[in-house]
Amino acid sequence: MNQGWIEYLPQPIRSRLEGRGVLQKAVANTGWLFADKILRVIVGMVVLIWLARFLGPQKFGTLSYAIAFVALFSRVATLGLDTIVVRDIVQDAKSVESILGTAFLLRLAAGVGALVFTIGTILFLHRDDPLTYWMVAIIGTGILFQSVDVIESWFQSQILSKYAIYAKNCAFMLANMAKIVLIVIGAPVIAFAWTALAEVVIGAAGLVIAGRMNNLVFVQWRATRSLAIKLMSDSWPLILSGLAIVVYTRIDQVMLGDMVGADSVGIYSAAVRLSEGWYFVPIAIATSVFPSIVSTRKASEEMYQMRLQKLYTMMTWLAIIIAIPVTFLSHPIIQLLYGAGYEGAGTVLAIHIWAGIFVFQGYASGQYLLAENFIKIVFYRTFLGMILNVVLNYLLIPRYGASGAAVATLISQFGSAFSLIFMKYTRQQIFMMMKAFNPVPLMISVVRKR
Repeated sequence: MNQGWIEYLPQPIRSRLEGRGVLQKAVANTGWLFADKILRVIVGMVVLIWLARFLGPQKFGTLSYAIAFVALFSRVATLGLDTIVVRDIVQDAKSVESILGTAFLLRLAAGVGALVFTIGTILFLHRDDPLTYWMVAIIGTGILFQSVDVIESWFQSQILSKYAIYAKNCAFMLANMAKIVLIVIGAPVIAFAWTALAEVVIGAAGLVIAGRMNNLVFVQWRATRSLAIKLMSDSWPLILSGLAIVVYTRIDQVMLGDMVGADSVGIYSAAVRLSEGWYFVPIAIATSVFPSIVSTRKASEEMYQMRLQKLYTMMTWLAIIIAIPVTFLSHPIIQLLYGAGYEGAGTVLAIHIWAGIFVFQGYASGQYLLAENFIKIVFYRTFLGMILNVVLNYLLIPRYGASGAAVATLISQFGSAFSLIFMKYTRQQIFMMMKAFNPVPLMISVVRKR
């Protein structure tokens, strides 16, 4: 065993990894990714709650609005190249300098365009609100530095994600320490926009340093027109999918800010951060368990379907077990964590937490779609969820405010997850997702294991 923390795994797991260097490296790499998610959830949530209490609903809403607004454009600037760069480096290691150089220039150019469009749009929408305009401009400048993330893709291709995580987590921790200092000294809300920018800049600098320490020679990077055309040809479906995802997940806060006001965004954001804080759980489970589920298909289709059903059932009831107590305790939870100023967030949390059922099921079915190479269906499903979310927000926010946005999210998540019923190749997955609401098979399985 030579992969650090793997030495601390249970003996049965370590025995299976013994002498399998590549697998050890992959498991260790996955562990670093999960540890990164958990650290960010815990630290980020603590600082976020403190920040929300300090700023109050209106200022916290303004900050949340600015972050959500920038997110609508920053996702496009990635050009969907992350996974493609990893794939191409793995397949053609001799062309790594060309791949990285071309991807970097493409993302930098896209970042410049996205920043100009972001600033132009916010100036058009909020010409009489200089605070919102400047916060979006400050946070949006970070889009330019995201081009350096091609280094992270290189680390992933080498199964060395821990170095990228070191760099990003260093920036994350420094930014959160700065937020704590700003809260203590009573800094204005715009100061927190600067911390958001600083986190991106420090993270980019950290990636550059980590890359140099691992023998990346940036002066050898070069861009070619033919490779740029190839990369864009491969990535355009991912660009559209990424845009659909970010609109799907962020448009509610932007529409709340434009249709109701910053207070409503603050109340909604406070509740949603708590509700979405659980979403790393299905990611961790699905990415860890699904490879072994797929491997059983070669031996037995029946076993493959049975294990897939167990995954759906486990995901569904994990979400339900989380949702039930949160629903009944939503108002005391909001009162305890955020204070009286966020009283309306209790109702939002009680509604929004139930969207987790379809999010959890969606991660499981998403793994299935990728394994079966139904890439277009992944996009269609996400696109449908985006359209539903925008339309429902438009209809419900004017009348019900933040609670209407929560209902829109719940319905659109349901619609997205169960849209598979319209396609004959995936219709069986819907029946399995519906069957997952029956807890009896899961209970029998648990009892048998004991």
